[in-house]
Amino acid sequence: MSAPIGGQAVLEGVMMRGPSAWSVAVRKPDGEIAEVNRPISSFLLRHRWARLPVVRGVFALGESLAIGFRALAISANYAAQEEDENGEIQTELSRGQLIFAFGIAIGFALLLFKVSPALITSWLPIDSTGAFVVVEGLVRVTIFVLYLVLVGYLPDLKRVFQYHAAEHKAINAYESGDPLEPEVVQRHSLIHVRCGTAFLLYVMVIAIFVFAFFGQPGWLGLIASRILLLPVIAGIAYEVIRFAGKHPQHPVLRTLLAPGLWLQRLTTREPTLDQVEVSIRALHEVLRLEGRLTPDERKVEVMA
Repeated sequence: MSAPIGGQAVLEGVMMRGPSAWSVAVRKPDGEIAEVNRPISSFLLRHRWARLPVVRGVFALGESLAIGFRALAISANYAAQEEDENGEIQTELSRGQLIFAFGIAIGFALLLFKVSPALITSWLPIDSTGAFVVVEGLVRVTIFVLYLVLVGYLPDLKRVFQYHAAEHKAINAYESGDPLEPEVVQRHSLIHVRCGTAFLLYVMVIAIFVFAFFGQPGWLGLIASRILLLPVIAGIAYEVIRFAGKHPQHPVLRTLLAPGLWLQRLTTREPTLDQVEVSIRALHEVLRLEGRLTPDERKVEVMA
């Protein structure tokens, strides 16, 4: 079986990635679809030790975040139609701008979903470590769900959620062996077992069990443990997602992972055919770059 394809919604578009390449397709204001393709030089493929269970999840997450931010930068520039001194569209933010945006986003996420739940729970009169980590986990999940509900009311985020669903539909169609045609892809589910939304929920649940080993330290130790243990928790969650992706129809596994699948209803909206076309374009480009298309498929032009 070939390596799975992953993806991410961006501003007015979709990013798709495989093991050796990624592509972002964006619908420009004039209606045209712009594409930017990049090769992937994966640290995981170059170093055997980095592919150890749990460890590989940490590196995979880091690579995904880096690619995701680059794809977002490209989509933002196309949406703004920024031109350089030669009159060409500038499709990359500077390294400094990317690092700054990356730092702000990561800092906000850590503060909201890691530090805040721990501090809120520390103010409650809870003596038992077991009760503490369970309540903390419930507070964290509650904040996460409320955050998704609130941002879902933002008009711009609604369109991103539509592209998120379009990404899922295209991958579901590809994995089912169906033609990558808008009308066919549109019939597929907007839910996918390897979704990043589900991954975040699994991170929060797994954190309850990991934090139980560290008791109730002082507030400084509490904050430090929640941040420093995040790579370990993410690595474990990655293994769960990876296993689920290999056994998507297992009834017991689907029952255990059902909350993560339900949660995707908050981050997906039914896409239009135009949005599905963009998702197909990004997926088609990745498959072409990785040599996965048949000769007949290579002749097919995806309508812009």
